[in-house]
Amino acid sequence: MDLVEVNPYLWEIPRTGGMNVPGRIFADRQLMEKAREEKALEQVANVACLPGIVTASLAMPDIHWGYGFAIGGVAAFGMNDGVISPGGVGYDIACGVRLLRTDLLAPEIKTTIPGLVHELSRMIPAGVGRRGNMKLSPKELDDLMTGGVPWVIEQGLGRPEDVEAIEDGGVLDGADSSMVSARARERGFDQPGTLGAGNHFAEVQVVEEVFDPRAAAAFGIDKDQLCVMVHSGSRGLGHQVCTDYVKIMGPAAARAGISLPDRQLACAPISSREGREYYAAMACAVNFARCNRQVMTHLIRQSFEYVFKTPAERLGLELVYDVSHNVAKFEEHETEDGKVRLCVHRKGATRSFPAGHPDVPAGYREVGQPVIVPGDMGTASYLLKGTKESMSLSFGSTCHGAGRVMGRRAAKRMIQGHELKARLEAQGITVRAGSTRGLAEEAPEAYKDVNRVVDVCHRAGLSRKVAKLRPLGVVKG
Repeated sequence: MDLVEVNPYLWEIPRTGGMNVPGRIFADRQLMEKAREEKALEQVANVACLPGIVTASLAMPDIHWGYGFAIGGVAAFGMNDGVISPGGVGYDIACGVRLLRTDLLAPEIKTTIPGLVHELSRMIPAGVGRRGNMKLSPKELDDLMTGGVPWVIEQGLGRPEDVEAIEDGGVLDGADSSMVSARARERGFDQPGTLGAGNHFAEVQVVEEVFDPRAAAAFGIDKDQLCVMVHSGSRGLGHQVCTDYVKIMGPAAARAGISLPDRQLACAPISSREGREYYAAMACAVNFARCNRQVMTHLIRQSFEYVFKTPAERLGLELVYDVSHNVAKFEEHETEDGKVRLCVHRKGATRSFPAGHPDVPAGYREVGQPVIVPGDMGTASYLLKGTKESMSLSFGSTCHGAGRVMGRRAAKRMIQGHELKARLEAQGITVRAGSTRGLAEEAPEAYKDVNRVVDVCHRAGLSRKVAKLRPLGVVKG
């Protein structure tokens, strides 16, 4: 595949064949070679063939092979002639990250970390098929899917100010629970407040370095501070929503006369019945995912209160931000035709809105939206901020994590879970995992270098570094 190096951090696939727009990949030379090896660039080119796509088919520096769209893919479609695609959102709808800060200084409480991690592992169910303690009636599940985090807080599982630090105020409009299948409901009714497996985690971290003191202060972040990061999604409910609508979208695309370069790009016109119904069901899963993380936040606060014998408010245990990285949203963006409303798909990509943007919470509007990028268990995670440049470069998008370089089976062949656990604990990282086999799948070696990925985003202008956080203890499924 022909590639043009636009600059050291941006590459372009020229428009050829059935491509309606070029492909653009944000990466340095080393990350680009990884993307070439696993043929993720073909997926970028395939997405460029979809009708109504605007400007370019984009990929972030953590790009790797996914279902239909590459993970790390971003694509925006016109409302009149564009499509919406489950493959452009992913199976774990609204998988995302939230960061909580405290007034505690990690060096002063380091002997307490193992006990804290143990309590978190006791309180938060983690692992394949694990169920939570919050069992919802059919009506309550409807209320949660349509009401989002505000509804959960009304049940006593959070504080009113939490919604101010969640993307969309914790609820995505347009949800219609009647569009969610009985099977999806069955899989989700008792999963709020659970981690699941795979790369999801609850991690106790220390702020190791601050790059932007002004933004860090606005976010309530300072060096040596103890923080908690949660990475999770919509569990079985979101997976089933995607499964259901992938089956529906294939025939819908054929009826609309859409020729697909890859059947995994099954889609439907945004304005079609299938397109509207998928969006309504997806919005339910988005709200479910955010509520899942909200319930875990309540459990985290309870864990801190038990370990430190102090109310969470007095510990300064506050939500910094919650952002999703598998979602399709209707947003206004500047294009060659002026400001237009678009359907922006971000699959393994995080929103990165700048200072002054009306969708950035009021408390952060002077510095920009917090962007949370989790790394692997053995390295680091980052807190960044959105930029003005990202709006013109990537529809206000940046990376979502380190990005895999090795499949889960290959990771398990390379390292044993108990060996990895011992290695991490030798580094001073307390580990609680539901399965040592699952732990091996998430070995640091299975991921790109998060420092390199974040550096590309920073230098390309997609987002700017604010702080680096190092793991002290992790709970995994």
